[in-house]
Amino acid sequence: MPATVRKPAPTTDPIHVVRGAGQAAALLNPDRVRILEALRDPASATALSTRVRMTRQRVNYHLRELERAGLVELVEERRKGNCTERILRASARSFLISPEVLGAVGPAAGATAVQDRFSTAYLITAVARVLRDVALLRHRADEAGKPLATLAFEADITFASAGDRAAFAEELSGTLAALAAKYHRDQPGGRRFHFVLGGYPAITKREDRSNAEQDSHA
Repeated sequence: MPATVRKPAPTTDPIHVVRGAGQAAALLNPDRVRILEALRDPASATALSTRVRMTRQRVNYHLRELERAGLVELVEERRKGNCTERILRASARSFLISPEVLGAVGPAAGATAVQDRFSTAYLITAVARVLRDVALLRHRADEAGKPLATLAFEADITFASAGDRAAFAEELSGTLAALAAKYHRDQPGGRRFHFVLGGYPAITKREDRSNAEQDSHA
């Protein structure tokens, strides 16, 4: 039987936020996205080439780039005669690129220029800022070996009219303002939290490809 060398079991993240330009560059390649999707279950380059229908040489090239970027990780090495078969898997179940990768041209960087709180631009910059901040805080918490206290709330509400929607927004704003006044204590030892609330029409029809992708394939 072939010898097997097992590595320490890696921990697969539910989601990995890409914060560096190098990782983003390695990820923004259609072939590598396919490979990462196929590597949700560990596989060797040989098995992977069958899954994604690429040559083994091409798969090996992309795997080297993904491993160098920290997007795939080694699970074990299997010795077969004079050869060593490396078993790899994606380092996370899903990946998300943080707006900070774009630096000064990213949406979070231009937040101060957007003042209209009812505009889509304001919502986008707010969400980008949340993603950037939470990714940074999570990184710091992981390095310190400490949990990160967060909370999230989602709800779908169907309004009978635009008037009802406006009344809801006004009542919600008032309720949150009252809660903030009740619990806010600017004193030593307290921990400041940042809250963001936004709403947008629910998507009821999903499209397989974006308009830009459709245009490029037209």
